[in-house]
Amino acid sequence: MLILAFDTAASTAASALVRDREVLGERSSSRAGGVLADVDELLRDAGVEPSDLDAIAVGTGPGSFTSLRIGMAAARGLALALDIPLAGVSTLDALAAGAPGALPVIDARRREVFVPGPRAVRPEELELEAGTRCVGDGAVRYRDVLEAAGAQVPPDDSTLHVAHARFHALLARDFSPPDAVEPLYVRLPDAVPKASA
Repeated sequence: MLILAFDTAASTAASALVRDREVLGERSSSRAGGVLADVDELLRDAGVEPSDLDAIAVGTGPGSFTSLRIGMAAARGLALALDIPLAGVSTLDALAAGAPGALPVIDARRREVFVPGPRAVRPEELELEAGTRCVGDGAVRYRDVLEAAGAQVPPDDSTLHVAHARFHALLARDFSPPDAVEPLYVRLPDAVPKASA
């Protein structure tokens, strides 16, 4: 089975092409909007056409609302256009798969982080056992707070802080019609319409 996987929920967008659990290629970008260019390069480098894909796996967050929407829209659009199924995989689960035993921590903005649950909490409210390893862009941003609580955070440039798309492909289980896959927002977006007077 040839699976295209990508995730745009965190500060680093990741994409991968996986055939029968073998990674054919992987890319990462600092912009969610660059994920389609990365996907195009992956397909070209592997010598496959979009029509060769059997399924798509997409990161469902939680993460940046706008970046998450970009990834979800791209995944749904591609799956619909190619008439292939889509599977959603939690960005937190993908981070955890890349760093077994670690606590995935995604920057939630508003001085909060997303952690398994999923839930949004202030970093200082996390109850951590001494030596807990924390990974993700939230762990990098709140390194001082987490380390003061006894956690260990790998160096900022460690690849453990990226939700590598290969794990999305490997964790994907429930492939379904594209419109059945929903994002994990955890909370309301920053911009909400004002109530009518």
